[in-house]
Amino acid sequence: MSLILNIETATTVCSVALSDNETILAFKELNNGYTHAENLHVFINDVMKESSSDLSQLSAIAVSKGPGSYTGLRIGVSAAKGLAYALNIPLIAVDTLQVITNAVLNKTNSIANAEDHSICFCPMIDARRMEVYTAVYDSHLNTLQKVNALIVDDTSIQQFSSYSKIYFFGDGMPKCKDLLQKLPNANFIEGVFPSAKFMCNLSYKKFTENKFENTAYFEPYYLKEFFLPKNN
Repeated sequence: MSLILNIETATTVCSVALSDNETILAFKELNNGYTHAENLHVFINDVMKESSSDLSQLSAIAVSKGPGSYTGLRIGVSAAKGLAYALNIPLIAVDTLQVITNAVLNKTNSIANAEDHSICFCPMIDARRMEVYTAVYDSHLNTLQKVNALIVDDTSIQQFSSYSKIYFFGDGMPKCKDLLQKLPNANFIEGVFPSAKFMCNLSYKKFTENKFENTAYFEPYYLKEFFLPKNN
Protein backbone atom coordinates (compact mmCIF):
# COMPACT_ATOMS: atom_id res chain seq x y z
CA MET A 1 0.00 0.00 0.00
CA SER A 2 1.31 3.43 -1.02
CA LEU A 3 -0.74 6.27 0.42
CA ILE A 4 -0.08 9.45 -1.56
CA LEU A 5 -1.60 12.86 -0.81
CA ASN A 6 -2.12 14.73 -4.11
CA ILE A 7 -2.37 18.54 -4.09
CA GLU A 8 -3.48 20.69 -7.05
CA THR A 9 -3.54 24.51 -6.73
CA ALA A 10 -2.00 25.71 -10.00
CA THR A 11 -5.16 27.44 -11.27
CA THR A 12 -8.47 28.56 -9.74
CA VAL A 13 -9.11 24.95 -8.68
CA CYS A 14 -8.19 23.96 -5.12
CA SER A 15 -8.11 20.18 -5.14
CA VAL A 16 -6.86 17.41 -2.85
CA ALA A 17 -7.01 13.63 -3.34
CA LEU A 18 -5.74 10.78 -1.19
CA SER A 19 -4.82 7.70 -3.19
CA ASP A 20 -3.77 4.16 -2.36
CA ASN A 21 -1.51 3.30 -5.29
CA GLU A 22 -3.79 4.57 -8.11
CA THR A 23 -7.10 4.15 -6.27
CA ILE A 24 -8.71 7.31 -4.91
CA LEU A 25 -9.75 6.93 -1.26
CA ALA A 26 -11.00 10.48 -0.68
CA PHE A 27 -11.31 13.64 -2.74
CA LYS A 28 -12.20 17.31 -2.08
CA GLU A 29 -12.29 20.09 -4.66
CA LEU A 30 -13.54 23.64 -5.16
CA ASN A 31 -13.29 25.85 -8.23
CA ASN A 32 -14.20 29.23 -6.80
CA GLY A 33 -11.35 31.58 -7.63
CA TYR A 34 -8.10 31.79 -5.73
CA THR A 35 -9.34 30.65 -2.30
CA HIS A 36 -6.49 28.18 -1.78
CA ALA A 37 -5.03 29.87 1.30
CA GLU A 38 -8.22 29.36 3.32
CA ASN A 39 -9.27 26.00 1.83
CA LEU A 40 -6.20 23.86 1.17
CA HIS A 41 -5.39 22.73 4.71
CA VAL A 42 -9.09 22.25 5.46
CA PHE A 43 -9.36 19.98 2.41
CA ILE A 44 -6.28 18.01 3.50
CA ASN A 45 -7.81 17.42 6.91
CA ASP A 46 -11.15 16.47 5.32
CA VAL A 47 -9.73 13.79 3.01
CA MET A 48 -7.66 12.28 5.80
CA LYS A 49 -10.73 12.08 8.05
CA GLU A 50 -12.97 10.76 5.28
CA SER A 51 -10.55 7.91 4.58
CA SER A 52 -9.94 7.23 8.29
CA SER A 53 -6.24 7.81 7.66
CA ASP A 54 -3.54 9.66 9.52
CA LEU A 55 -0.81 11.85 8.08
CA SER A 56 1.76 9.54 9.66
CA GLN A 57 0.59 6.78 7.30
CA LEU A 58 1.43 8.73 4.14
CA SER A 59 4.08 7.31 1.81
CA ALA A 60 4.59 10.53 -0.20
CA ILE A 61 3.22 13.99 -0.99
CA ALA A 62 2.52 14.90 -4.62
CA VAL A 63 2.00 18.44 -5.85
CA SER A 64 1.09 19.95 -9.19
CA LYS A 65 4.25 21.92 -10.02
CA GLY A 66 3.00 24.29 -12.71
CA PRO A 67 3.02 26.24 -14.86
CA GLY A 68 0.10 28.25 -13.55
CA SER A 69 -0.80 30.96 -11.06
CA TYR A 70 2.17 32.28 -9.07
CA THR A 71 0.14 32.56 -5.89
CA GLY A 72 -1.64 29.24 -6.33
CA LEU A 73 1.60 27.39 -6.99
CA ARG A 74 3.34 28.96 -4.01
CA ILE A 75 0.53 27.93 -1.67
CA GLY A 76 0.37 24.35 -2.92
CA VAL A 77 4.11 23.78 -3.07
CA SER A 78 4.69 25.37 0.34
CA ALA A 79 2.10 23.06 1.91
CA ALA A 80 3.51 20.00 0.12
CA LYS A 81 7.09 20.78 1.11
CA GLY A 82 6.12 21.44 4.71
CA LEU A 83 4.29 18.13 5.01
CA ALA A 84 7.00 16.15 3.23
CA TYR A 85 9.69 17.65 5.44
CA ALA A 86 7.77 17.23 8.70
CA LEU A 87 6.79 13.63 7.91
CA ASN A 88 10.18 12.79 6.37
CA ILE A 89 8.58 11.33 3.24
CA PRO A 90 9.28 11.90 -0.48
CA LEU A 91 8.02 14.88 -2.45
CA ILE A 92 6.69 14.20 -5.96
CA ALA A 93 6.11 16.93 -8.57
CA VAL A 94 3.63 16.45 -11.42
CA ASP A 95 3.41 18.70 -14.47
CA THR A 96 0.14 20.65 -14.41
CA LEU A 97 -0.36 20.48 -18.19
CA GLN A 98 -0.02 16.70 -18.02
CA VAL A 99 -2.63 16.63 -15.26
CA ILE A 100 -5.10 18.52 -17.48
CA THR A 101 -4.38 16.24 -20.42
CA ASN A 102 -4.76 13.19 -18.20
CA ALA A 103 -8.22 14.48 -17.28
CA VAL A 104 -9.16 14.48 -20.97
CA LEU A 105 -7.69 11.03 -21.55
CA ASN A 106 -9.69 9.66 -18.62
CA LYS A 107 -12.94 11.34 -19.61
CA THR A 108 -12.89 10.81 -23.36
CA ASN A 109 -11.68 7.29 -24.04
CA SER A 110 -13.58 7.23 -27.31
CA ILE A 111 -11.52 10.20 -28.51
CA ALA A 112 -8.21 9.20 -26.95
CA ASN A 113 -7.86 5.87 -28.73
CA ALA A 114 -4.42 4.67 -27.65
CA GLU A 115 -3.84 3.13 -31.07
CA ASP A 116 -4.70 6.29 -32.98
CA HIS A 117 -1.37 8.11 -33.11
CA SER A 118 -2.84 10.87 -35.30
CA ILE A 119 -4.69 12.42 -32.34
CA CYS A 120 -2.83 15.03 -30.28
CA PHE A 121 -3.80 16.98 -27.20
CA CYS A 122 -3.01 20.61 -26.41
CA PRO A 123 -3.82 21.86 -22.88
CA MET A 124 -3.85 25.62 -22.38
CA ILE A 125 -3.59 27.48 -19.08
CA ASP A 126 -4.54 31.16 -19.09
CA ALA A 127 -1.45 33.38 -18.70
CA ARG A 128 -3.34 36.68 -19.19
CA ARG A 129 -3.90 38.75 -22.31
CA MET A 130 -3.47 36.49 -25.37
CA GLU A 131 -0.78 34.34 -23.77
CA VAL A 132 -1.16 30.75 -22.59
CA TYR A 133 1.01 28.09 -21.01
CA THR A 134 0.79 25.12 -23.32
CA ALA A 135 2.33 21.91 -24.64
CA VAL A 136 1.32 19.09 -26.98
CA TYR A 137 1.01 15.42 -25.99
CA ASP A 138 0.02 12.20 -27.70
CA SER A 139 -2.55 9.78 -26.27
CA HIS A 140 0.13 8.17 -24.07
CA LEU A 141 1.15 11.53 -22.53
CA ASN A 142 4.39 11.54 -24.47
CA THR A 143 5.56 15.11 -25.13
CA LEU A 144 5.34 16.24 -28.76
CA GLN A 145 5.91 19.91 -28.01
CA LYS A 146 7.51 20.91 -24.72
CA VAL A 147 5.92 23.29 -22.25
CA ASN A 148 6.13 26.93 -23.32
CA ALA A 149 4.52 30.34 -22.87
CA LEU A 150 2.79 31.07 -26.16
CA ILE A 151 1.36 34.37 -27.40
CA VAL A 152 -1.53 33.22 -29.55
CA ASP A 153 -1.88 34.95 -32.91
CA ASP A 154 -2.34 34.04 -36.57
CA THR A 155 1.34 33.25 -36.94
CA SER A 156 1.96 31.25 -33.77
CA ILE A 157 -1.01 28.90 -34.23
CA GLN A 158 0.50 27.58 -37.46
CA GLN A 159 2.78 25.34 -35.37
CA PHE A 160 -0.29 23.20 -34.66
CA SER A 161 -1.20 22.72 -38.31
CA SER A 162 1.19 19.80 -38.82
CA TYR A 163 -0.99 17.45 -36.72
CA SER A 164 -3.82 15.61 -38.46
CA LYS A 165 -6.17 16.15 -35.51
CA ILE A 166 -5.56 18.16 -32.36
CA TYR A 167 -7.78 18.83 -29.34
CA PHE A 168 -7.51 22.13 -27.44
CA PHE A 169 -8.78 22.50 -23.87
CA GLY A 170 -8.08 24.14 -20.50
CA ASP A 171 -9.02 27.53 -19.06
CA GLY A 172 -6.80 29.33 -21.58
CA MET A 173 -8.53 27.82 -24.60
CA PRO A 174 -11.78 29.88 -24.77
CA LYS A 175 -10.02 33.20 -25.36
CA CYS A 176 -8.02 31.62 -28.20
CA LYS A 177 -10.87 29.69 -29.79
CA ASP A 178 -11.73 32.20 -32.52
CA LEU A 179 -8.13 32.12 -33.76
CA LEU A 180 -7.68 28.36 -33.34
CA GLN A 181 -10.87 27.66 -35.31
CA LYS A 182 -9.02 28.82 -38.41
CA LEU A 183 -7.06 25.56 -38.27
CA PRO A 184 -8.82 22.78 -40.20
CA ASN A 185 -7.54 20.13 -37.76
CA ALA A 186 -8.70 21.91 -34.58
CA ASN A 187 -11.17 20.37 -32.12
CA PHE A 188 -12.26 21.72 -28.73
CA ILE A 189 -13.22 20.25 -25.36
CA GLU A 190 -14.94 22.60 -22.93
CA GLY A 191 -14.84 22.62 -19.14
CA VAL A 192 -11.53 20.85 -18.52
CA PHE A 193 -9.52 21.88 -15.45
CA PRO A 194 -6.62 20.39 -13.50
CA SER A 195 -7.78 18.18 -10.65
CA ALA A 196 -5.99 16.19 -7.96
CA LYS A 197 -7.98 13.09 -8.88
CA PHE A 198 -6.20 13.06 -12.25
CA MET A 199 -2.81 13.31 -10.54
CA CYS A 200 -3.09 9.96 -8.76
CA ASN A 201 -1.89 7.59 -11.47
CA LEU A 202 0.84 10.04 -12.49
CA SER A 203 2.15 10.49 -8.96
CA TYR A 204 2.02 6.75 -8.27
CA LYS A 205 4.07 6.06 -11.41
CA LYS A 206 6.72 8.50 -10.21
CA PHE A 207 6.59 6.92 -6.76
CA THR A 208 7.29 3.46 -8.15
CA GLU A 209 10.15 4.87 -10.23
CA ASN A 210 11.61 6.76 -7.22
CA LYS A 211 11.37 10.06 -9.10
CA PHE A 212 11.43 12.37 -6.09
CA GLU A 213 12.26 16.05 -5.65
CA ASN A 214 14.76 17.61 -3.27
CA THR A 215 12.31 18.85 -0.64
CA ALA A 216 14.55 21.66 0.57
CA TYR A 217 15.33 23.14 -2.85
CA PHE A 218 12.29 22.34 -4.98
CA GLU A 219 10.55 25.36 -6.53
CA PRO A 220 7.36 25.58 -8.60
CA TYR A 221 7.70 25.68 -12.38
CA TYR A 222 6.64 29.28 -12.93
CA LEU A 223 7.87 29.27 -16.56
CA LYS A 224 7.96 33.08 -16.54
CA GLU A 225 9.67 35.35 -14.06
CA PHE A 226 7.49 37.13 -11.54
CA PHE A 227 7.79 40.92 -11.66
CA LEU A 228 6.51 43.22 -8.95
CA PRO A 229 5.59 46.76 -10.02
CA LYS A 230 8.00 49.41 -8.76
CA ASN A 231 6.69 52.08 -6.44
CA ASN A 232 7.38 55.55 -7.74
